[in-house]
This record gives sequence, structure tokens and C-alpha cells, in this order.
Amino acid sequence: MTRRWLRWMPAAVVPAVIAAGVLAGSLPASAKDPLPSKSPAEVLQLIAGQHESSFSGTLEQTSSLGLPELPQTGPGASPDAAWLELLSGPHTARIYRDGPTNARVQVLDRLAERDVVRHGSDLWFYNSKDNSAAHAAIPAGAADRHPAESGSVPAPDVLAEKLLARLEPGSNISVGADVDVAGRAAYQLVLTPKSGDTLLASAAIWVDGQTGLPVGVELKARGQSDPAFRVAFSKLSLQAPDAGIFQFSPPAGATVTELPAPDANAKHQTGAQPKADAQGQRKVSGSGWDTVVELPAGALTAALAKPADKAGGDQAGSGTAPAQQSGSAAALLAQATVPVAGGRMLSTALVNVLVLDDGRVFLGSVPLKRLQAAAGGQ
Repeated sequence: MTRRWLRWMPAAVVPAVIAAGVLAGSLPASAKDPLPSKSPAEVLQLIAGQHESSFSGTLEQTSSLGLPELPQTGPGASPDAAWLELLSGPHTARIYRDGPTNARVQVLDRLAERDVVRHGSDLWFYNSKDNSAAHAAIPAGAADRHPAESGSVPAPDVLAEKLLARLEPGSNISVGADVDVAGRAAYQLVLTPKSGDTLLASAAIWVDGQTGLPVGVELKARGQSDPAFRVAFSKLSLQAPDAGIFQFSPPAGATVTELPAPDANAKHQTGAQPKADAQGQRKVSGSGWDTVVELPAGALTAALAKPADKAGGDQAGSGTAPAQQSGSAAALLAQATVPVAGGRMLSTALVNVLVLDDGRVFLGSVPLKRLQAAAGGQ
């Protein structure tokens, strides 16, 4: 994890908290053991000091983002929507990690399973529904990332890093009541945006009281009583997984597609992400939680048209023609968006995306009027 947000720590707090973490490293922590009181700065430092590179567990994700229902099977189903479908409804996944180059995520669908596996320089995507697989070679420059977790249910520590990166220019930070996550006592670090012009009401990061590992994340949207998004461990083991978990070979009869290697120099880019999103976006207005960014013209349609095999979806080896992909993307875009002045909008409880008639795309955790104002200022 990058640690740019460590400058929030008072200098006098850092050595004391690091020392406390070392001394407490062998002590058990469970939901039955009360956690010692900590300030927000101390909880942030606890996260920064965590080094749990090997663990396994079961993740439960729930979403109430207000996304339209997108069919996944049967007539009218769009395989291009596999990545979007992961943002809606409940999902269960098993996650395994052992160091920086071994990771596996198994998304458990009804009567099917989607796997994303990284082992050394090999990255595999597999969908049991149609026995399809895709493979990419990971360059050495990507050795410190976990691309096996892109295009799948996100791990809490990955989400926590993204949320903490939004601390600038400011959030109100507090420590709420302790929570029980996977039978372990955890601190609840609550981030509340200072800006009133964002859809996000608050973000909570649940931090294991013993290790500092983020074990859950909950996002609440303005105007909603229930969380808009939550992902947390229901089971967690801090033991190294069996090495065989990371060995993957396509089953007999599987259709296998070879994918281009991810760009080691593209920030946050993996084989499961549209290249335009990683390289072409630019900040337009705002900062922190109310940032508005512009994506390259046609970026959303291109993302939807991208074969879903690269995100663990259903098209690996299907041979779908570009024209068919484009048509499917346009139909999906029309289904997922509503008409607004000057274009169409994909609206969720936490993020809005404005697709203008001229092809430009603006998005942010802000109301539509902010996106339209940003677009008009270009």
C-alpha cells in the first residue's frame, strides 16, 4: 500500500504506535476481547504498519447502488455486463493471497464459479459456466500489484487504500464503536466528507485490532438509510494458503484465449481494466470526494464493448466480432442509462456518469448538475 496519507500522523505518535504494534503482534484478538482505545491517527498508523501478505478468507459483498437490473442469462443477456453485474446485488467470494505474486479470487455464482488467479508471472481468468479461460503474462514491473483482484469482488484492503487516498484535501475522521468481523474485534475508522457536494455520506473502514489489516469497508450514500456498498470478511485465516491453490490449468475442453500483457507502466492498470480508463482520464474540477474527471471520448462504450473474458466474464474464445461487440455495448449503454439534457446518464447511489452526445464522458461522486457544469466549462 502507498502511504501518502501518513503525513496525517502527528510525528510524536508514529514511533510509539509502531512499537506498540510490534509488542502486540503475538497477542490474540477476538470479538470477545475489548480493544484498547485509539485515536484516528493511531488507527491510521495501525493500517500503515500492517504486513499481512498471506491470508485467506470468504468475502461477502452487498450493494444497494440503484443500478438497473441487467440480465445475465437467457434471452437478452449481455455477457459484456459481467463486470457491471459485480457492482449490484449480493456476491460471495473466496480470496487467497501469499506474498505479492500469488493471489486467487473465486466469485461464487449460482451453479457456476468465476476464478481470477495470479501465480508468479501468470494471470488466468476462468468461467465454469461455459468452460472458458483466458491467460496473460504479467511483466516484472507489476510484481507488487494484485491484478487477480481486478474484475472481481474487491478485497477490503484494496478498497481501504483507495478511500484513504481521498483524504486530501479533507475529511472528518473519527473512530466509531468496535465491530465484530469474522469473529475478530476491529476498529471502525469513519471518514466523513467535509464537502456537501458529494453523493457519499460516509465511509467506514473496519481494521483488525491485532494486525491492522482492513477487514471490511462500508459506504453510505446521502439520503439512504442502508449502506450503498459493503464488503467484509465472514471468515478469515491469517495462515498462508496451500501452494496448490495458486496452480491453475484450464480444464479439459476449455476454450483458451491468450491476452496481451498488462502495461507495467500504466497506473493501476491490469489485464482486466480498459486501457483508456487508466491512461486517458483527467481531472476537471473539485478535489477529494467531489472530484469530477473526464474520460476519453467513447470510453464507457469501449469498456462495455470490451470482451468480458478479460474481466472473468463469458466471452473468452467466443470469437465475437467487433461490430457485434459494439452493438452489444450500445444496447447495454441504452439499457443502463437514462436520457438527460445533452446526453445520457448512468446513475448510482455513489457515482454518476454523464455520457454526452458528442462522446465525452464525465464521472464523479457528485450530482448531475456538477457533471453538467464541468462539461460546460470545457
